[in-house]
Amino acid sequence: MSPHTLPGPIADFWVCRTCGADFDPSPTAPAACPLCEDERQWVPPAGHRLATRTALAEEGMRTVLRPVQDSVTGLGVEPGLGVGHRGVLVRTEAGNLLWDPPGFLDEAAVAEVERLGGVSVVASSHPHMYGAAVEWADLFGASLDLPEADVSWLQRSSDRVRTWSGEHRPLPGLTVVQTGGHFPGSAVLHLADGRGTLFTGDTIMVTPGGDRITFMFSAPNRLPMPERLVRRVVAAVEPLEFDTIHGGWWDPSIRTGAKEVVRCGAERYIAYLRGDLPEYD
Repeated sequence: MSPHTLPGPIADFWVCRTCGADFDPSPTAPAACPLCEDERQWVPPAGHRLATRTALAEEGMRTVLRPVQDSVTGLGVEPGLGVGHRGVLVRTEAGNLLWDPPGFLDEAAVAEVERLGGVSVVASSHPHMYGAAVEWADLFGASLDLPEADVSWLQRSSDRVRTWSGEHRPLPGLTVVQTGGHFPGSAVLHLADGRGTLFTGDTIMVTPGGDRITFMFSAPNRLPMPERLVRRVVAAVEPLEFDTIHGGWWDPSIRTGAKEVVRCGAERYIAYLRGDLPEYD
């Protein structure tokens, strides 16, 4: 079978509406979502909420694809699902990498990705953005490259998983770097395209103005990231050359000067952690 020949229809897997995690197809919904029960997520007051992919499609959910920059196409879901993130398909001459796929996909998205060259590798910044990684890998015969530290968070079974630690080069010009922070295996994707582009999920969060960054151990539960983890993240990306940062959502992005923004943003964040606010003394 050629790399772009689809093996069959999309599976009717289960999806957690709250965090976007996918679960294996089964006659009944999973009793609980382990990712939502973790300190970094949350369970709705009425309890866990799961639906099949087919049910979500019947409700009107759809995948949308939009350009992000040269050779990069974004994949999002409307209406929003889970943490509301969008993934990216990074196209290279040696194959395409799908980064941070949302938890839902449909036939139109699969057809468009196939037209763009398919998927050779699927990878993610952290478990909240594993989404439909298994389904994409199965459809295109791709490897599913996950950090050893976080692979246990994958809720669907797969024989396509390929684990790594520290630093991983899945395709020429692409490097995945383990930063830690939000999760022990939290990672960023570096694209060597001239001045360099970094895809960070929410490992390094771009703030609404598109000119600053911040860090959170848990965004929904408003838990800050400790200084030692912030410094670990910054040290992990320091050797990389990058001028642009795209976070895990359509907007905002930092279009220029991103490396210095990370340095300054980390020091500002740490100063606030320490309470170094002279105007309040």
